[in-house]
Amino acid sequence: MPLGIYKYIIGLWAIPGKYSTMNEIILKKGREKPARQFHPWLFSGAIDKISGSPEPGEIVRVIGCDEDFVALGYYNPFSQIQIRLLEWNDNISIDKAWWEHRLATAIESRSRFKNDEDTNAYRLVFGEADFLPGLIVDKYADFIVMQSLTRGIEAVKDIIAGSLNRLLKPTGIYERSDASIRSMERLKAAKGRLVGEEPPDLLDINENGLKFRIDIKNGQKTGFYLDQRDNRMIASRYVLGGRMLDCFSYCGGFAVYALRGGADSVMLVDSSQESLALAKTNLILNGLDTEQVEYRIGDAFRTLRDLREAGSQFDLVVLDPPKFASSKSHLQKALAGYKDINLTAMQILRPGGILVTFSCSGAVTLDSLKMAVFWASVDAHRQVQILQTMHHAEDHPRLLSFPEGEYLKGMICRVE
Repeated sequence: MPLGIYKYIIGLWAIPGKYSTMNEIILKKGREKPARQFHPWLFSGAIDKISGSPEPGEIVRVIGCDEDFVALGYYNPFSQIQIRLLEWNDNISIDKAWWEHRLATAIESRSRFKNDEDTNAYRLVFGEADFLPGLIVDKYADFIVMQSLTRGIEAVKDIIAGSLNRLLKPTGIYERSDASIRSMERLKAAKGRLVGEEPPDLLDINENGLKFRIDIKNGQKTGFYLDQRDNRMIASRYVLGGRMLDCFSYCGGFAVYALRGGADSVMLVDSSQESLALAKTNLILNGLDTEQVEYRIGDAFRTLRDLREAGSQFDLVVLDPPKFASSKSHLQKALAGYKDINLTAMQILRPGGILVTFSCSGAVTLDSLKMAVFWASVDAHRQVQILQTMHHAEDHPRLLSFPEGEYLKGMICRVE
């Protein structure tokens, strides 16, 4: 056989799909329905048997119990979510061009931000909601921050970084793969420059015409809470002429918006001295009067109780705590925490005051949060009206087939 024809035949067998010798995962009877309805996760309990010996992070072909094709995804035997699905077309290859096309599609869907000088920081890829499970990509001015959260993404991290560089031509791409979820994938934390220049220790960004100095190397999440962009603006409309308390304030996002919106004074509460120092910097960057601001270092639960005992009163309280429930097994404890913190917040609100309360726990639904706030209102002997519900901003889309992605939910409440 001529060498050229031999190489062609070998090449066909290397293409995932119709001609492939790809490893296969066979699902149990009755367990393929969610996958056929485009849910991107398959847990270990859905797997009947494995044909072949797939490596962690390798692309596999998922088939039903009747041996009919379901989807393509990447496999990780170490994770409870053993397969994350990528593609439902058996005739498509998961190759370098596929990854770049998916990235380009996600980036194009945020095109309205592209020429917006008032906002140059936003999410470009939101994992499963952009059909790229395990991948987070954020834009901060001229830098890109990338998070690889799973073995499947880790296996193609260099391909993704190269594609992002070609598509966006940033000054640099920085990795922040230091989220705790990586340990569940048996991956170590990874952080550092991937492409281009090293970002500065502190980087200035614009959001809705406001300026923020952030830390993309060591700050929370990838440096800033981009998902709260719209909610910061909404909350600021309720504080005109009043006194605001911002709990879990981080680098002062809600406070900056509130003072620009006409708040008389703001108290920021955070456990990190560095975060409060950055918050002060951000107030100064926006030409706001720091004499109107008080900073409290410490635990928000304890600080709220201390303020209640001191008889302090506020016109608006913002509660934006970290995740209380990492899984459903922690749900009841988390709901008790949400009830506790909202109860104390109601007790320091003036009659008719505004409570802005959030949960970023994926296991906590909006209805569960409402119930926790309801029981808090009962114990506080206060009537509460919900004025508005909130979710993450539009650059964090919500996929109908993946309700687990709706992690951020919040309410604006009037406490009578």
